[in-house]
Amino acid sequence: MAALRVLGVDPGLTRCGVGVVDIAADRGATLVHVSVIRTDPATPLEQRVLAIAEGVAALLDEHAPHVVALERVFAQNNVRTVMGTAQASGVVLSAAAARGLAVALHTPSEVKAAVTGHGGADKKQVTAMVQRILRLDAPPTPADAADALALAICHGWRRGAVAPAGAEGSDRLTPAQRAWRAAEKSAAAPRVER
Repeated sequence: MAALRVLGVDPGLTRCGVGVVDIAADRGATLVHVSVIRTDPATPLEQRVLAIAEGVAALLDEHAPHVVALERVFAQNNVRTVMGTAQASGVVLSAAAARGLAVALHTPSEVKAAVTGHGGADKKQVTAMVQRILRLDAPPTPADAADALALAICHGWRRGAVAPAGAEGSDRLTPAQRAWRAAEKSAAAPRVER
């Protein structure tokens, strides 16, 4: 059965973590790619946003993920951080939509709970578990890279690692996976007002 390929993105204007992971039906995870798209704070904002857009677009085209997992922007005291995160998130949403890809939003606590079993885990614990899950020789650095991989793993595990309909190998689903896909399709169907 085809693995589900997920691009995880930890959005940020200075450091945007990106990680591509293949998730097998047995929840086994394999690293495909990890990097950080960096922009200089001294560069004009529009050029920074463009650099992130180009970097994300190149990764989407090169690795052809089935879905994008993006950290959900949440309120913080630091407005500048929230704005940068929101600007980077918008670029990712746009690039995914241009390619017909679904984007799943996950909160940091959802990701921590999925990867470590505890929604209050710290960055060091998340990084250690990502290293272990992906069987890496060294922890992924910086933390933005580890967070992007954790997002991809979280989404793959929560979605049951089922490649989308039409993807290579999607015709070999188990009965449970077919039932799950049918339920998702039914839930997504528009409701008719009577």
